[in-house]
Amino acid sequence: MSDQNDRNDRNNALGIDDLPIREELRGKSPYGAPQLDVPVQLNTNENPYPLPEPLVARIAERVAEAARGLNRYPDRDAVELRTELARYLTRTGGHPVAAENVWAANGSNEVLQQLLQAFGGPGRTAIGFEPSYSMHALIARGTGTGWLSGPRNDDFTIDVAAAEAAIAAHRPDVVFITSPNNPTGTAVGGDTVERLYAAAQAAKPSLVVVDEAYVEFSHRASLLPLLAGRPHLVVSRTMSKAFGAAGLRLGYLAAHPAVVDAVQLVRLPYHLSAVTQATALAALEHTDTLLGYVEQLKAERDRLVAELRAIGYDVTDSDANFVQFGRFADAHEAWRRILDRGVLVRDNGVPGRLRVTAGTPEENDAFLDAVRELKKEQDA
Repeated sequence: MSDQNDRNDRNNALGIDDLPIREELRGKSPYGAPQLDVPVQLNTNENPYPLPEPLVARIAERVAEAARGLNRYPDRDAVELRTELARYLTRTGGHPVAAENVWAANGSNEVLQQLLQAFGGPGRTAIGFEPSYSMHALIARGTGTGWLSGPRNDDFTIDVAAAEAAIAAHRPDVVFITSPNNPTGTAVGGDTVERLYAAAQAAKPSLVVVDEAYVEFSHRASLLPLLAGRPHLVVSRTMSKAFGAAGLRLGYLAAHPAVVDAVQLVRLPYHLSAVTQATALAALEHTDTLLGYVEQLKAERDRLVAELRAIGYDVTDSDANFVQFGRFADAHEAWRRILDRGVLVRDNGVPGRLRVTAGTPEENDAFLDAVRELKKEQDA
């Protein structure tokens, strides 16, 4: 009996690193922001506005219709959804896009994962310019793709000359450019993308992925028109932010049809459920209303930037629905003291900086009150 107890104790003490896990995953932590029950939650770049009731009703109608056919597999290629996404991109992105240029998956992270499954993998490398969206490196690791960290300037813009040199030296298979960048909020100009795309093709034909998860909040136009004449360029998007549909988990890309064909080689069969497709189609019917909320959030974002600077914080220019601010001698301690006041922001690990999502006016007022108090304490 004691031997059995010993075995049970050993089994109960088993941790991830005791398993025969891949070496590049050993000692790593899963991605995720703290989920805490506080009055004001401004840490995950969610759209704070609930979906309007007419859209909720339309979703119910669409889902009810889809439910009648749940005994059958969904449309494997999501043709109707891709057609409507193409219409949205054509109308708002300044560049004509057809259904064959579009692919959709369960959140933009799955889109990026499929791209790395198809164009990355063991023996291949990807490069991103950090600090940036940490999931790029995590998905690279998960697909067995080597990861390279490229340079940024002190103002968090991409150091283009240094980036070109890094691409020439390392010859990566995939290049990530995030615009607007998360967590800094900085946008990337089209000339930068053009230069890095040219560098990537000169080193060897490489896929260049422009992650535009927050582009609807930008002061700048989408980089979508750069797809013209660039078959190795991809623009990825999400419905989580501007569409206020983080719970939907719907991401998509625009690219040359050959890229869309390539990701279908690695996508799981019937990966987008009929319910997901129905819900996304309903949301696309209400695009104008949802983009109206985006305009409100852009105004609140700009107010946060102005008021944080007036308080005395150093604030990074933002084209997203969030703002990076500081500087703090101990960013995590500042994060905790803001949390003590009932406001949850994000400590991304950027030295001396925190990130706050633009919320409703009332949420933003609570945040500003908290950081005013914090500044007074720090300056006392």
